[in-house]
Amino acid sequence: MSATILPVLAAVLLSLSFSSFNLWLFGWWAFIPLFFALENKSLRRSFITAYLFGIVFWSLTIYWLIHVTLTGQVVLILYLAVYPAIFGCVFYFSRFFSPACRLVFLPASWVLLEYIRSRLFSGFPWSLAGFSQYQNLPVIQIADITGAWGVSFLVVLVNIAAYLILRKQSRIKVFLICASILFLSLLYGFYKLSSKPDLAGAGKPLKVSVVQGNIPQYLKWNKQAVDFILNNYKELTAAAAQDKPGLVIWPEASVPGVFGQDDAEFKQVFSLAGRLKINLLTGAVSRFGQSYFNSALFIDSSGEPAAIYHKLHLVPFGEYIPLKSIFPFLQTIAPIGDIEPGREYTIFRQPADFGVLICFEDLFPALSRQFVKRGARFLVNITNDAWYKEGSAPYQHFAASVFRAVENHVYLARAANTGISGFIGPSGRILSIVGGAGGRKIFVTGYCSQDIYLIPAQRTFYTRYGDIFIIFCLLLECLVIVFSRPQIHKMLRYNHAQ
Repeated sequence: MSATILPVLAAVLLSLSFSSFNLWLFGWWAFIPLFFALENKSLRRSFITAYLFGIVFWSLTIYWLIHVTLTGQVVLILYLAVYPAIFGCVFYFSRFFSPACRLVFLPASWVLLEYIRSRLFSGFPWSLAGFSQYQNLPVIQIADITGAWGVSFLVVLVNIAAYLILRKQSRIKVFLICASILFLSLLYGFYKLSSKPDLAGAGKPLKVSVVQGNIPQYLKWNKQAVDFILNNYKELTAAAAQDKPGLVIWPEASVPGVFGQDDAEFKQVFSLAGRLKINLLTGAVSRFGQSYFNSALFIDSSGEPAAIYHKLHLVPFGEYIPLKSIFPFLQTIAPIGDIEPGREYTIFRQPADFGVLICFEDLFPALSRQFVKRGARFLVNITNDAWYKEGSAPYQHFAASVFRAVENHVYLARAANTGISGFIGPSGRILSIVGGAGGRKIFVTGYCSQDIYLIPAQRTFYTRYGDIFIIFCLLLECLVIVFSRPQIHKMLRYNHAQ
């Protein structure tokens, strides 16, 4: 019975740390029931037990995907559950290691599996263990060295340490190792939070406004709703213009037309920017020749389109259909037609150098790093999470933007069609959010403005060197395996005897 109840309990607890209830504390002990469930299991039973955990966790975490595609959701859950199942097998083999070795080997293994998941088959870096801590500012500061991977490592490390201590395995040594790593991480975090940024050379702050149109998904491409949508954005933008922003940002695909094809809709947008004398960044589907792109279009204060960025990392089965020539049936589970990927890391130069991440591009840290390395002094994320209705999806997505700000130590402005829209500081602190009655953050209409300090570029360790922590985890695993050769020989003899 415990083989079923405990992994399910662990999955429920962990999924709650990614919910909209801000239950980040659950992440620090949610894995413990899973570890107890994996005790004394065969390799096969370890895989099955951890696979059950994965099925339940991902079902509870990405339940909202059903609003887009049921078939795709089921396939994705079955695939994603393979990663914790592999971790279950790693846990099985690690029992032959000393407790101190298990303490660092297992978190490193979890991180490596998260990394593989984030890159394989286009990648799905959603709900990394570290993302559960996006509001825990002292803990996440290490991301400017390790990326989100370091925070995932800490979360799993504490879970492993608690399990080993409860099992009375080298309790003092395990506690001291875990406490030392956690203490050093927190010490660094508090140091970073207490450090005042050097604003010398930053000049006057740039005021930016983000607009949240709150347009229902079923209306976005309804021709009869064009006037309603544009009038909604015009009113919000006119209100935001009273704050005298240097830049106003609309969400992904906010203009109900195709740039390069539907001239009437875009003339209204150009006219609005020129009349209000504002720089406007808007999300739009664009057409060049026979190709369509998911784009961010910059319109200067004279009302002229001045620059455009095409989304680089597309959503498989959402914006394009992989292998459709080989498997035509895959077209039945894609909610949108084919979109072409962009090819350039476009840096917008007005009113200051910035880069744009469209939709879930903020989930991929390499994209943010490249924009910052190419001169972006702040980042913008425009997205439309209306697909997923009300639920945890906008909060889970917002967590990734927090880490992109911390990793590169830059401000990040976020405009989402239905939320969450707002501003994140270089330390990951949430500065302001478009809100409604009772503190409501999603499915509300509004705007907010924020001063952004254009701090002189001081590239973080992570911006400069990227995922070095992944190499560290790989080396750590190799060292543990070399150090534990006698135990491995014992394991092999044990398996042969079995």
